[in-house]
Amino acid sequence: MVLSKVEETVKSKIYTELRRSIIKGYLKPCERLDIGKLARHYETSITPIRDALSLLSQEGLVTIKPRSGYFVCQITVRQLSDLFEVREILETAAIQRAVERITPEQIEQLAYDYSGYDDESYDRYIDENRRFHCLIAKASGNEELVQMLGRVHDLLARFMFLVFRRTVKTQDKTHACIIEALRARNAEAALEAILDEIRATRDFVLARVMEEQGASWQIRDLETGRRPDLGGLR
Repeated sequence: MVLSKVEETVKSKIYTELRRSIIKGYLKPCERLDIGKLARHYETSITPIRDALSLLSQEGLVTIKPRSGYFVCQITVRQLSDLFEVREILETAAIQRAVERITPEQIEQLAYDYSGYDDESYDRYIDENRRFHCLIAKASGNEELVQMLGRVHDLLARFMFLVFRRTVKTQDKTHACIIEALRARNAEAALEAILDEIRATRDFVLARVMEEQGASWQIRDLETGRRPDLGGLR
């Protein structure tokens, strides 16, 4: 079915707002997305809603379950660990290429985007941290690398709120070290700084996921799809 221009605009708005809500953690893993409620909220038919949710499914943010509906995608601890491994691979490739290719203008853009954070600026932190790392990837000259890294940051963003206050101050320091190393064309220092950031963040996130959301990360029965009986503990 071909959407009208109005429906296409509505679909884009719904897609953008739902995507942001998932990435920012406002919509939680496994949360059901009710098409009827969304249609009433946006005062539209269900067609743009379904199209927007299908796009989010293609990005790995929404799961479509036959006869059940649409749900915010749940990432297992193993998948989360794998995402951090992919991030390390991509960031390592990006900075090794960028250190010799980055322009003075791009370095100044990194310094401009890095402006420090406080305890209440989670939304800005997520946006600027993503832009900071994607700018480094862009300086590598590989646009596919930029797109892949951006998607990994989007998938990880909903877990970063767990460690935001703990990592924000140390990340300020590592970003400053990365900028200094890039200015000096010091490949070893740049690589060391970016690996320190990625690995520290990974360790903090995985530890807090198990600590704060342990019950919701339990292994599900492969046949029933149900969680094991935890005696009501959450």
